[in-house]
Amino acid sequence: MINLYVDSFWISPYAFSAFVALKEKGLAFETRTVNLAHKEQRAPEYQEPSLTGRVPAIEHDGFWLSESSAIIEYLEDAFASQRYPRVLPEDLRERARARQIMAWVRSDLMGLREERPTTTMFYQRAQKPLSAVGREAEAKLIRVASSLIADGATSLFERFSIADADLAFMLQRLILNGHDVPAKLRDFAHAQWARPSVLAWTERERIPYEGY
Repeated sequence: MINLYVDSFWISPYAFSAFVALKEKGLAFETRTVNLAHKEQRAPEYQEPSLTGRVPAIEHDGFWLSESSAIIEYLEDAFASQRYPRVLPEDLRERARARQIMAWVRSDLMGLREERPTTTMFYQRAQKPLSAVGREAEAKLIRVASSLIADGATSLFERFSIADADLAFMLQRLILNGHDVPAKLRDFAHAQWARPSVLAWTERERIPYEGY
């Protein structure tokens, strides 16, 4: 049995990544929500086994693990037989590139993450134009994504990897808020957004948002 702990508003890009990985691997799991606005992540019954008290976390047969990248690596190793599709490329260098992209979207582009937060994707759209810092992050995202995505491609590599979903999620911060994004990046993001694993996240009913 696998339990996946996600934020109660279903807007965390990191919980999204773990959720999509579980879906793509075809694993049976249940979701548990953690209300960050109510500080449920600080409750001992969650904070102690998850160690960091952050979402997402998984519980697999009594083993707890938090941090989305670690969860994805664990799932790839624990369910590595031919029964389970890969969510990271098999090729060494492509796998390294996927990990680079995943690390990058989790650690960079702060101006964009702050000014186009995930609430603007799933609740109310952004009301203010990007600041100079935000525009710089936007330009960097478009530049890097344009160099990674081949013309006409709907995935980074020959087959889907979780880096596709992560990069598409970041691009959707711009697309859903009406920014001018190059056609090939828009097509890539739309193709990823149409995957059943992603739709299971994006189309779910959400509770009213509370700031935290």
